[in-house]
Amino acid sequence: MEWYIEVLKKYAVFSGRARRKEYWMFLLFNVIITFVLGIVEWILGSPGIIGTLYSLAVLVPSIAVSIRRLHDTGRPGWWLLIGIIPFIGAIVLFIFMIQEGKNDENIYGPNPKPAMA
Repeated sequence: MEWYIEVLKKYAVFSGRARRKEYWMFLLFNVIITFVLGIVEWILGSPGIIGTLYSLAVLVPSIAVSIRRLHDTGRPGWWLLIGIIPFIGAIVLFIFMIQEGKNDENIYGPNPKPAMA
């Protein structure tokens, strides 16, 4: 849960680097929260307003942590736009996100792994 909160604290920080763990834990908690909200809305018979509001609330942090994750692998945040390409773009982004970050300092900042281990 601390990784999820940490990303929300860096709400609109697009500079720096994000570890794999930070990115994937944030994604995991987003999936869990979205699933729970979907069940709650189904039980209440709601048209999906709560889920939509949640998605809008975490949109900017999701983009920010994705860009910081790309920075950790030595790529500029513009690579996030490759996700626009159907199927292939998602596969390429997935591969980028699972790659280990650069061990040393790169143009985006120092390695976050030793600092947050």
